Amino acid sequence: MSLRLYNTRTRRVEPFTPLRDREVRMYVCGLTPSAEAHVGHARSFLFFDVMRRFLAHRGYRVTYVQNVTDIDDRTIRRANETGESVQQVVEELYSSFKTSMRTLGVRDPDHEPYATQFIEAIVRMIAQLLENGHAYVTKAGVYYRVSTFPRYGALAHRNVDELRAGARIEIDEYKEDPLDFALWKFAKPREPFWSSPWGNGRPGWHIECSAMSHALLDPEGRGFDIHGGGADLIFPHHENEIAQSEPLMAHPPMANFWVHGGLLLYEGRKMSKSLGNFEPLSDLLQRHDPQAIRLLFLQTGYRKVMNFTEDSLSGATTVLERLKKAYRELWTSDAEPETIPASLLQRVGEALDDDMNTAVALAAVLDFANSAPRHEHGSRARAGLFSEYAYALDLLGITPNERWLEQSKVVLAPGFLDRLREALANVEIHGTKLTLDGASAESAIEEMIRLRAQARTEKDWATSDRLRDALLQCGVELKDAKGQTTWNPVG
Repeated sequence: MSLRLYNTRTRRVEPFTPLRDREVRMYVCGLTPSAEAHVGHARSFLFFDVMRRFLAHRGYRVTYVQNVTDIDDRTIRRANETGESVQQVVEELYSSFKTSMRTLGVRDPDHEPYATQFIEAIVRMIAQLLENGHAYVTKAGVYYRVSTFPRYGALAHRNVDELRAGARIEIDEYKEDPLDFALWKFAKPREPFWSSPWGNGRPGWHIECSAMSHALLDPEGRGFDIHGGGADLIFPHHENEIAQSEPLMAHPPMANFWVHGGLLLYEGRKMSKSLGNFEPLSDLLQRHDPQAIRLLFLQTGYRKVMNFTEDSLSGATTVLERLKKAYRELWTSDAEPETIPASLLQRVGEALDDDMNTAVALAAVLDFANSAPRHEHGSRARAGLFSEYAYALDLLGITPNERWLEQSKVVLAPGFLDRLREALANVEIHGTKLTLDGASAESAIEEMIRLRAQARTEKDWATSDRLRDALLQCGVELKDAKGQTTWNPVG
């Protein structure tokens, strides 16, 4: 089976074939750093990270471009309000975003172009559009003439008259048609600007992506493989990209596949500061395990509307603990890995081939985690299972981080159970001494957490403290948050 993707351009699930042999060129609309990134951004970029990983797994050479819109009305407005420069605003917000992405395990793009680095390319493209009649100059700037592009509205599958009826003309614009859009905005007071043949100003939003994707992925004008983004970008942003790009191309379409992720709700509503349900992504990552957030997104098909809730995140945290448990039980350092078996990877691959069905792929990983042999530590068979499992996790971006590895070292360390039994020598539960005969290190820690929770429910704080302290003596620290207890290794 080969990869099949839903193509917004054709509204069909189609076999994916790259335009060049074994090479995939991919452009994803990136962040506009005018406010803190939120969990909706995380969902989109996490999905395209998984797609990129899977394409590489299938043997393609992937070139992944994700732009930065570093000049925008909102960014300028924020800079004027704070007294900072636009560059300072962008650097501060984008740095926070990058930290969050890396925390979530999202790999850096191959190219991360800033719009202001491509002003010359943007000006050249606008000049070409003016030359062939697709654009015109007004007192406010240079505008694209939508009436010259017969296929306008095709990506969104909407009638032009319908689009025109819903459009609004802003007071300070001089458009021939309500659907026409800005390619170059003439400078206003307190705004950054660059020179152009038509006057000082700055680029419009849509032309930036056209110029950057052309320069980095398709200089010959023959199209590239995948253009991605959120569903909210289909119209007008991606529609406008097509309209201004394809008249200048030797062989349209601009992108062979248009792939869009579904919208995200937060606690059942659209995210908004006025509704009180907006939380910066950086803050959310302080409260929850980033790997659990990633898992939560994998559980829902990328094209579906998703409702992000604290309860659903709690459920994903439970799933994550199951994956961690299997990882620790399969972890080994004293055997050479064998060739990765095909069973799990075949199931994961078949799921992702089916329009990147991450939910089914994750279910396969969970089945494996629940059924993998537990009592062959050190054997070559166990090493092969571990390799298969770790590879499948990495394919989904659930990469064992330092904490996972440190936990593995704690529970598999020689003498751990002996030290724990010694620390529990004087601890009694309801008058009975606590024993761990036959327990594994993993199950012993889980049993200790369960007994401690029971003691806390009974307000037996002395027993609760003794159990906590016994684990701490053995290098395991317990942390309580939002009704859940997790553990971490300590020095």
